[in-house]
Amino acid sequence: MIQTTGGNSKKRILAVDDTAIALTRISSTLRDDYDVITVNSGARALKYLEMEKPDLILLDVKMAPMDGIETLREIRAMRDRADIPVIMLSGVEEKDTIMEIAKLGICGYILKPFQSEELHKRLRHVFNGEKIENAVERGDKR
Repeated sequence: MIQTTGGNSKKRILAVDDTAIALTRISSTLRDDYDVITVNSGARALKYLEMEKPDLILLDVKMAPMDGIETLREIRAMRDRADIPVIMLSGVEEKDTIMEIAKLGICGYILKPFQSEELHKRLRHVFNGEKIENAVERGDKR
């Protein structure tokens, strides 16, 4: 399942999550400002990346059968795709998992449920080349 929203002049974001609710929320949050492509698996994300190069990837950690860490490793191994900025958007809070993902080169890690403002802020920082003070952010501000 690959869905797109938005026009061609906007930055293109590939959202990868195995839950339809999460993809719908991401798409509805970002569609006014970005061209959002949604896929529901790591394998579909890699297939999309063989043909297209988005400006940024939002990637969930817990997916089956290929999880977000494995998907990110595959992306980092792809010729001409390894430099795509990635923000992890996940409910996984384990420090060891976050540290493992950080070693693969991410621009941020937002915990679900995320706040729309925080997601937009992170995207602005990445697209404007600004340094993010705290790469791991609680999306719900608990």
